[in-house]
Amino acid sequence: MVTKTQLAEMGLFDAKVPRYTSYPTAPHFNSSVGPGDFSRWIRDIAPDSAISLYVHVPFCRRLCWFCACRTQGTQSDAPVQAYLETLKSELALLKAELPAGVRLSRLHWGGGTPTLLTAPMMQDLAGTIAEIAAFADDYEFSVEIDPNEIDGPRLDALAGAGMNRASIGVQDFHDEIQQTIGRIQSFDITRDAVAEIRARGVHSLNADILFGLPDQSNARITESVQKLLALSPDRVALYGYAHVPWMAKRQQMIPSDKLPTPQERLALFETARKLFLWDNYVEIGIDHFATPEDGLAVAQKAGKLRRNFQGYTDDPAEVLIGVGASSISRFPQGYAQNAPATSAHTAAIRDGRFSTARGHVFTDEDKLRARMIEMLMCDFRIDTREILREHDISRDALYTMFEAANAEFRNILKISGNGLTIPIKARPLTRMIARAFDAYDLSKAGHSSAI
Repeated sequence: MVTKTQLAEMGLFDAKVPRYTSYPTAPHFNSSVGPGDFSRWIRDIAPDSAISLYVHVPFCRRLCWFCACRTQGTQSDAPVQAYLETLKSELALLKAELPAGVRLSRLHWGGGTPTLLTAPMMQDLAGTIAEIAAFADDYEFSVEIDPNEIDGPRLDALAGAGMNRASIGVQDFHDEIQQTIGRIQSFDITRDAVAEIRARGVHSLNADILFGLPDQSNARITESVQKLLALSPDRVALYGYAHVPWMAKRQQMIPSDKLPTPQERLALFETARKLFLWDNYVEIGIDHFATPEDGLAVAQKAGKLRRNFQGYTDDPAEVLIGVGASSISRFPQGYAQNAPATSAHTAAIRDGRFSTARGHVFTDEDKLRARMIEMLMCDFRIDTREILREHDISRDALYTMFEAANAEFRNILKISGNGLTIPIKARPLTRMIARAFDAYDLSKAGHSSAI
């Protein structure tokens, strides 16, 4: 690995860079994209093709202090029921625009806490979606499940609707850390939820765990990872906690003096990483791990790994449609984001129109740079042949970009006739290297730490 001294000299420990789940990133979206663009892009989808659908449920029983997602708390089911009716109306608008024969390659319910819905609500939502588009033969239907907010009837409803992948947020199992981040979730509750999920034939399990949390130490993250491994997840996302209290006000509840230093964050990541590798997980990109049989590992081996707003994916669909407040859609033409506020989103849908509030229309240069950044994030290399074949750029211009990036990182990158490669020792720098191919001004975006 690159030494800590080299990382410090290159500015890694002070760098704020995007996670690059999109390009350009969401802070660069603008109001030039509206409901008309969204409708037109939907109508342009090829008939009988496969798309992905993301459903956002922005409600939680409690607001975890560490979370930077757009969510709102509720102690009653009334706001959730009202929001469900809005989703159904939005899906009806979508159905009227979708070309014939469109199927769902991926369906994901995220949040917030989608398992806040009651079992009848889940059945209602799933039935509405089924009327719009059937599942493709190799579909994947995943749901973010809160072990504190799930029971047998709700799991029965999800399994009956076709859920075949469950996603559970762990964060950390240590009691003191859970208290500090406002997320109480014992190992026993998590273990029992996993057992109930699998008892219903849902054998694919995702889990999220965080490094860089307050009061986290190598010993504590070791204990949490070992407990997680005891649950045998198929796929794990090892995310760095993004402390952005200027964006997520609830994070002000977390004392900054309890956070590990960037150097300590790197050590925490390496500790967890080694544990996953020792347990025979395959390393996927910069922060995911999967069993060799998991779809991500298979896609990575075949060179088909991709990146979207949920992180790494093996989804082959070119179109991702997001429904619900703040959801982002991706089309070949660009991005479209719904109104972030639930009230504004609901008002638009009640008025019989999509709530698209902002987005971005791709230029040819956007597509070029997006693909290069995706290659770096997924494969740690940029393939010259693919870039020259699929994009309008000369070989000389492409290699000028390679040389400029290499010079910025003290010539540690490998450039050959086949392309540019990030050596294994330099992979902690991947997000920073990707930034070298980003043409947008990142100085005011407020991104999270590179480590």
